[in-house]
Amino acid sequence: MARHVVVGDLRVQQIEYKDGRRSWTIVRPEGTEHREADRFLCQHEGSGTQRTYAYLLVDHLRWLQRECLALDEVTLRDLERYMGLVGAEVRMPLGEVWRAGKRPYGPAALSAAAACLKGFYLHQASLGVNAALGAKLDQSRMTSGVDRRRSFLGHVSSALPANPLAPPARYRRHPRMLPEGARETLLAAVNSARDRLVVTWLGDGGLRVGELCGLHLTDLHLRDGAGCGQCRSPHLHVCHRPGNPNRAQAKTKHPWRVEHGMVASR
Repeated sequence: MARHVVVGDLRVQQIEYKDGRRSWTIVRPEGTEHREADRFLCQHEGSGTQRTYAYLLVDHLRWLQRECLALDEVTLRDLERYMGLVGAEVRMPLGEVWRAGKRPYGPAALSAAAACLKGFYLHQASLGVNAALGAKLDQSRMTSGVDRRRSFLGHVSSALPANPLAPPARYRRHPRMLPEGARETLLAAVNSARDRLVVTWLGDGGLRVGELCGLHLTDLHLRDGAGCGQCRSPHLHVCHRPGNPNRAQAKTKHPWRVEHGMVASR
């Protein structure tokens, strides 16, 4: 089953498979696929990244249509100008307003858009389209002290990929920690055992929301000496299941199997 979401002339199409899997692509007004976009998005099939990139990319492709730019004519300056039109701070004339009446992208969306555009045009360059732009986007940078502190035991390569379209990074010392007292405030505000479990497990287990909402009963081994034999103390297994009825997906894709009705990691 396919569901169309109209976004100007081009549109994002969600495809639902019988086994519960979903994928996203971009189609033209007449219903045919946008081949260049589809080839790129297929690289991210089975992940939430594909959906995010589809909606970010369709906005950019509509802008290319308005600017009468073909993929082999786009320059780095064009991409920098587009990023400025959607909310990035760039010092250049931007031209006609784009996305009038819509809020500009926030820092996270700008970073995602920059990654999407870099990946899309590097993919085109790998196919022989606009190799000059691909060379300008395929950059690396020297590692910084922040990179080494954020890596495990400081083990990090001497160079990291760089994206000339990405906004300046904003580092926080503890990006996943709640403010002091927030956990107690949340526990006092919830009114069900399920909500208390959610707050507690997110705080104690470091789980992502998609990982928590995608848990099945077979994933929970809450007694000592579980049959999986992989951990003596109570634990759980995070399993990536693209067909969950609630559409929750864990980003991690560790191999797993079911033996005698019990989940175990491979």
